[in-house]
Amino acid sequence: MDRDTENVLDTVGPRLRALRRERGITLADLAATTGVSESTLSRLESGQRRATLELLLPLARTYDVPLDDLVGAPRTGDPRIHLKPIRRYGMTFIPLSRRPGGVQAFKMIIPARPKPLEPTPQTHEGYEWLYVLNGRLRLVLGERDLTLPAGEAAEFDTSVPHWLGSADGGVVELLILFGPQGMRAHVRPGSDRPSSGSS
Repeated sequence: MDRDTENVLDTVGPRLRALRRERGITLADLAATTGVSESTLSRLESGQRRATLELLLPLARTYDVPLDDLVGAPRTGDPRIHLKPIRRYGMTFIPLSRRPGGVQAFKMIIPARPKPLEPTPQTHEGYEWLYVLNGRLRLVLGERDLTLPAGEAAEFDTSVPHWLGSADGGVVELLILFGPQGMRAHVRPGSDRPSSGSS
């Protein structure tokens, strides 16, 4: 077996474990669904058992993902981007960037609710830039409580307590760029023409 194939197979276990945990599935549930024993699945995830087609096919069917995604094989000849939504805190995040580290891009969808949620501000390391595509976003940032309609943007240090939600209970769609602490995105408001003065 060549080194490249071995490297690909070495990454299968951690990828399978991360996928199972992301979906909130136990090893027992997965064993019942796939017909593969719990001990085999555990050894597969820990790297003690080598991945085979016989083991990966039922897992790909259960997770409803292409086999290539389980082994991390690069896609060839297909220009389509296969986006995998992530659901957290009752909201949907669609990763738009694949490169680890640096700036990460997401589309975020806040679902409609009959009664808007009460803000629960959080803090974490990083810097965030957002642009409202549709709906009316409520942004609580420190002591400020802002409403951003479609077409407005904001940027802020995420070490400041912040919360995103719907301002009126309707669906909100936005684009988010999230980067390391100290990194900022700059948007020049106003005219489309370049400024004649120095910036």
